[in-house]
Amino acid sequence: MSKEYDVEFVERGDREARFLVRGVTPAFANGVRRAMIADVPTMAIDTVRFIENSSVMFDEQLALRLGLVPLTTPPEGEFLEDDVVTLSIDVEGPETAYSGDLVSSDELVQPADENVPIIELKDGQRLEAEADAVMGTGKEHAKHQGGTGVGYRHLQRVEVVGDLPEFEDQQSRIVRGVIEEGAAEAAEPSNGEQPRDGDLIPTGEFGHDLANRYPGKEVRVEDVPETFVFHVETDGSFTVEELVSRGIESIERRADALEEAVQL
Repeated sequence: MSKEYDVEFVERGDREARFLVRGVTPAFANGVRRAMIADVPTMAIDTVRFIENSSVMFDEQLALRLGLVPLTTPPEGEFLEDDVVTLSIDVEGPETAYSGDLVSSDELVQPADENVPIIELKDGQRLEAEADAVMGTGKEHAKHQGGTGVGYRHLQRVEVVGDLPEFEDQQSRIVRGVIEEGAAEAAEPSNGEQPRDGDLIPTGEFGHDLANRYPGKEVRVEDVPETFVFHVETDGSFTVEELVSRGIESIERRADALEEAVQL
């Protein structure tokens, strides 16, 4: 865990980001992905007590929907594993009950989105319930997966090797994610400067087709060793940066525990 690696954000937002990591093995990259999905605790509704449910849905169906409503997760250390936060809902038709109708007993734990539909209530129907939210991890249940979309792929380096033959039609060449271009020129700097990496270009900028980026050119595409592009989306439980940092911390804790166990 002491090996140094470089991280560079390509696209950065609270709930979605794409970033580059250099100097890591495929095994470590996959470990980070799995940690973000399965090992980072989040708050989610676990138990529901129905006071009145005169809707067309069974209690169990509504409980499942409530359990899948993303909740904001407090900073690490604020809550213990057995701590419970109670949320209540009381909606009478004709009205649609949304996640924003949930009222929490703790300001740190709130619905991450207010517009998640729960049930459409007709005239005379009512939904009144109390729910208990607890901490848990994705390996226990999918409702605790703060990372809704977590993946990675090799950074691909693209270099122009020449012009297409005069009478050869250019074929579409689809790539997705992020490419590095200009690395060959960057590797031979002038004025005694240190070599640098090429420019990072999201493939969405040219429709994911290299034929659009390099019309009339013949290109070579290769994977950059030990360099991966992560694409991470969260459900709003916390920001991408918090998800990534907590995932890394979980790996460090497990590595320390393994080192200690081996030394016994």
